Amino acid sequence: MNMIRKSLSIVLGLIILVSTFGCGTDSEPLDAISLTLTPMSNLVRETITARAANEGGSGDDLATAISQATQRAQGIYATQTARAELNEPSRLATATAIAPVVAELPRYDVDPASGYVAWIHNPATIELNGFGQTGFVNDYPGITAKDFVMAADITWNTKNSLSGCGFMFRSDGNPTKPNQYMVIITRIANGQMAFLAIANGEVSNFREYFPRDYDKSFEWFNDTTNRLAIVAHGNLIDLYTNGVFIGQVDITEPPPDTTVKFPKMEMPEDYKVTISTNTPNRVEKKNKFDQFQQQIEQYDLMNQQVSGQLKNAQINFDKNQPFFFDGLLGFLGVSQTGQMTCTFNNGWLFVTNP
Repeated sequence: MNMIRKSLSIVLGLIILVSTFGCGTDSEPLDAISLTLTPMSNLVRETITARAANEGGSGDDLATAISQATQRAQGIYATQTARAELNEPSRLATATAIAPVVAELPRYDVDPASGYVAWIHNPATIELNGFGQTGFVNDYPGITAKDFVMAADITWNTKNSLSGCGFMFRSDGNPTKPNQYMVIITRIANGQMAFLAIANGEVSNFREYFPRDYDKSFEWFNDTTNRLAIVAHGNLIDLYTNGVFIGQVDITEPPPDTTVKFPKMEMPEDYKVTISTNTPNRVEKKNKFDQFQQQIEQYDLMNQQVSGQLKNAQINFDKNQPFFFDGLLGFLGVSQTGQMTCTFNNGWLFVTNP
């Protein structure tokens, strides 16, 4: 069973609240949710506490637990000797399972011989309903990664354009003032990708991209699927959708001076249909036209909220120095308001050797 946690999140709740209260940087949006844990923190604390009890360690010593988890993962997956000792059916099953990963890695300029497949994830779904909620899922919560490739097919259905799906990584699991990175795709303005750094519980770096500028196959409509992939190597994070390179984040560089201008929303002519017109695929086109109209209505508000995220990141970057190079990771869903569903398929983690 997938390990899923749903709650108000300090991390994403902070992002949404910062945005909701506009550019007011003197407010303290954490007050209302300061006693809650992130979904990842709950999961991590339970895992660490259980393992620390068995291993004679301290349940509060996150650094030690992360180090032990990393050593376990490397010991299990990293050696060719262990694989060589498998019997023939096991070797065949292993090779068959990882074959899609090996075939996909070159799309991200990664040599399959440069590391090992740490996990291949079963299909997972995060369902949220309400304001400022997040959900996290990972069947392998004890595995951490420094340099890696993570990828998954993401199918979404979100009521609000700012709600999104993506990855959390290099997290320290701190329950009150987390340090971690996130890459999230949303339906804003025909599709947006955001990179966020959270340091000491505060938004401390921010980048945004509009995938369709590079990836014409990117779908922003509900119930469509995009493949998200990230490659983390040192201070660089490469971002991909549907195998297309979207951009590169250098975590040591401060956020930009201004946000990227939202692209103009244009509905293709063949979707401009009336309810009474008995045209082919009328229901589908009417549904997409309604989604387009909803996007137009949310356009200005979404722009303001993104600007609020950037302003806070600009203020906090120098203070918090959000530079992280190892930690926990998994799949993430973020609800600004209303119902949303993120479904992850064909997900995997490939850890590159130091």
